[in-house]
Amino acid sequence: MDSKRIILAGGGTGGHIFPAIAIANALKKLRGNTEILFIGALGKMEMEKVPQAGYRIEGIDIAGFNRSSLIKNIGLPYKLAKSFWQVRNIIRSFRPDAVIGVGGYSSFPVLRYAQSIGIPSFFHESNAFAGKANRMLGKKATRIFTAVEGMEKFFPADKILVTGNPVRASIVNSRVSREEGLRFFGLSPDLKTVLSTGGSLGAKSINEAVEAGLNEFEKNNLQLIWQTGKPFEAKAQEAVKGRSNVWTKDFISGMEYAFAAADIVISRSGAMSLAELCVVKKPAVLVPYPFAAEDHQTVNARFLVDRDAALIVSDSQAGKSLISELMGLARDSTKQKVLSENISRLAVPDADQRIASEIFQTIG
Repeated sequence: MDSKRIILAGGGTGGHIFPAIAIANALKKLRGNTEILFIGALGKMEMEKVPQAGYRIEGIDIAGFNRSSLIKNIGLPYKLAKSFWQVRNIIRSFRPDAVIGVGGYSSFPVLRYAQSIGIPSFFHESNAFAGKANRMLGKKATRIFTAVEGMEKFFPADKILVTGNPVRASIVNSRVSREEGLRFFGLSPDLKTVLSTGGSLGAKSINEAVEAGLNEFEKNNLQLIWQTGKPFEAKAQEAVKGRSNVWTKDFISGMEYAFAAADIVISRSGAMSLAELCVVKKPAVLVPYPFAAEDHQTVNARFLVDRDAALIVSDSQAGKSLISELMGLARDSTKQKVLSENISRLAVPDADQRIASEIFQTIG
């Protein structure tokens, strides 16, 4: 078969980067001679994570709209214009047969430019509520991959293919036992274990609630794997001194070990975090990030809550009720089982393969 050249664009957080790498791996698995180039935002974590996965990446100067401080958006038009110029040069040099967007700042200029010159464009909408950028791109997209059904209200129905969200192979194919997971973190096999993760960048409200509730973990014979993100790491390390029931670090590189060790998970409700929770079948208390575009994390969480597949605590109430909600769930083994069974029904372990197969089927 002819070798194809494909660009994957996007990043900013692990929730965009790891699925993009999963899609790239699936493309290479189907056709080993495929040439892949990533385009990401300079200074963002994709510039480190993508090369670690064995792929080449080009960085562009791009930033997203800052909702918390309008003054910080003054330079945005300039950056957007500059990013289009950079994208034009990269695409002219690489000459891709297709471009795939996975979300994040760098997706938009890459797909927009590709569409303007007739290159087949695909993107993956990971959330249950589509963002404005993807809604704009959807009009001229070749194919739109969605995580859930019912996205016709955002995109042309004939362009949609429901694939689920790509989950990294290390989690889908994990054979790590609970005992191995606990040993990885130096924790006891005799205690119930909670994993608290706010995503690759951390979550302030979750971290503050967990820090305030550390004594409750001890009182209730629970142990904790606490991923904090960089901003809270030093504070967390200080807070857990002398506590043998807590492991903490800013980032967990072996998430398959964390999921294997965990009995219950505290998490944000980014689309990829939820896709992983579905695959690993873990009961979870979700704390949606309230400043996500169009509040899509709350929409994501509600999709699970409405199916009795997770519990939810709002970000504003996390300090007051997250720990009490968690402790109630930890004491209720029947509820844990119900949540685990229901969330497992939503798992799609082969989303990356579905996406890769459809792309090759479309471009030949």
